[in-house]
Amino acid sequence: MTVKPLSKSDVMARVRQFVVDSFLFGQNGHTLGDDDSFLDLGIVDSTGVLELVGFLETQFGVSVANHELVPDNLDSMTKVTTFVSTKLQLDGGQTS
Repeated sequence: MTVKPLSKSDVMARVRQFVVDSFLFGQNGHTLGDDDSFLDLGIVDSTGVLELVGFLETQFGVSVANHELVPDNLDSMTKVTTFVSTKLQLDGGQTS
């Protein structure tokens, strides 16, 4: 049995599902754009950032250092996907 390698689109899909389930409480009607700011829209607060980091570390096996806890890494679907993909050194898949 072969295991399909993780792609950027896989990362984004998993992160999106986590954000919708954890912060939007599964609101199916809510559309979260790839570049929508979690902070500006009030989707994720400082406690939520820690929850997101815990998810990333558990789900993808990455470590997030204190200096990496910045909006440039964690404030949108695109930024989180890029951050995790860089940590995992992914180069395949689509992010849209």
